[in-house]
Amino acid sequence: MPLHYHKDGHVAVFTIENGSVNPTTPAMHKELFLALKDFLADTSIRCGILTGTGERGFCAGDDIKTPYRNGLSPKEELTDHLWPHHDEGEDPVDFSWSRDVLALERFKPIIGAVNGWCLGQGMIYLLSLTDIRIASTKARFGFPEIAYGMGGAGGTSRLGLQLPHTIAMWMLLTGEAIDAEEALSHRLINKVVAPDQLMAEAHSIAEKITRHPPAAVRVEMEAYSRGRELSRNDALAFTKHLYRVQRMGLREDGTRPDAFLYRKD
Repeated sequence: MPLHYHKDGHVAVFTIENGSVNPTTPAMHKELFLALKDFLADTSIRCGILTGTGERGFCAGDDIKTPYRNGLSPKEELTDHLWPHHDEGEDPVDFSWSRDVLALERFKPIIGAVNGWCLGQGMIYLLSLTDIRIASTKARFGFPEIAYGMGGAGGTSRLGLQLPHTIAMWMLLTGEAIDAEEALSHRLINKVVAPDQLMAEAHSIAEKITRHPPAAVRVEMEAYSRGRELSRNDALAFTKHLYRVQRMGLREDGTRPDAFLYRKD
């Protein structure tokens, strides 16, 4: 399958594999959605890694050559938009599953490991689904859709929340890609490594995360995510509630709340 999902200990790896630059197809969006649902439900999995195979592309975005149902009336197109999946059967015919992927509530960390081109929908997924990002020296990031008359990526990706306004506008309006060093300078990624070190570095970071109590990681993820949308007072109150419930849970199972300070590993 073009989207490979496998588990290695406490880490799950999502690998995009679809030709030299790994474009996404309608079926791949559905596969990613189902894999993410499993990832979030499996309590033995504590961290994920999202990557692409090969040296040319992490993901070059949606494959614009994908056949779509031709001859639809405006009413039928509107129906497809308002009620996605209503008659697709087992095989998706459009890219609507990407909406389901982006709508998932996720409080489990995913590391992005980027080698080669990361464009369009691939860039949207990187921004939306990953929390820590490692790129190889060959990585390139961009939104070329504007050249094809397809604007809107800035809204879908909420790019302005992760980059300064001028940098986001440059990428979205010129359609030009930036390299790994420039992405690092704008804090779009955390680190640049040689291509042959990319996955080892991603797994090393995942190992650091999985050593921590999973409840603490879960609470930190939710507190951070929701806190960005709340007022200061609401964020403080919400976080205190989560923190207190977490400590009570630790005492309930007989574990000292501060036991991690004294661990020997």
